[in-house]
Amino acid sequence: MGRAYQNRKESMAKTADAKTKLYSKYAREIYVCAKSGGVDPAGNLSLRGLIERAKKDQVPAHVIEKAIDKAKGGGGEDFSVARYEGFGPGNCIVIVECLTDNPNRTIADVRHCFTKTKCKMGTPGSVSHMFDHCAILAFKGDDEEAVLEALMMADVDVTDIENEDGLITVFTPNTEYAKARQALTEALGEVEFEVDEIQFLPQTFTAIGEEDRPMFDRFLDMLNDLDDVQNVYHNAEL
Repeated sequence: MGRAYQNRKESMAKTADAKTKLYSKYAREIYVCAKSGGVDPAGNLSLRGLIERAKKDQVPAHVIEKAIDKAKGGGGEDFSVARYEGFGPGNCIVIVECLTDNPNRTIADVRHCFTKTKCKMGTPGSVSHMFDHCAILAFKGDDEEAVLEALMMADVDVTDIENEDGLITVFTPNTEYAKARQALTEALGEVEFEVDEIQFLPQTFTAIGEEDRPMFDRFLDMLNDLDDVQNVYHNAEL
């Protein structure tokens, strides 16, 4: 599991660099999270983790505050999660995660990215079964046995736990995110998470050859230029 996460981090580096609209994407996600789960980070652990991640990515405080204030108002846009799957350049598998207020526009925009790069959109479930939908929590430490015991005492379903170079990484099913984060906070105090995310991790990887690399880069750039796209997950090994 750890290798899969490390490989995905490396393969997604280009995607992270391509997010020219990082602030607006965080603002949208914070707004949706606060509107659905409450505006108080103390009672909405997903919002708390999201805010901390935004700060690490150097999102200005005023962007975060404005998104939360907007959620407090109770009005505003009605965003929903949209997830699209398919096959990218080099026959890699891809999941595109969106927040949209117009599903018809979003699916048309995403389909355009696939067709313009000679890729193929699939039906729901066509590739997602080849990913693990995981919560990942990583923090500095050296006693993974104590961490595992704390999680087990809180009845958290732990998929994997590893300790490498003084960094403990916990993997759980995505549905266990809040419970796992709460258990770690209670056991360790105010822990600073190096990684605090829910992601799709590929179970296997597909090597992308040099001939497919330019089209692969174009595919990611086109997707990340779309306002509605929040995350792109793939199993490409570059």
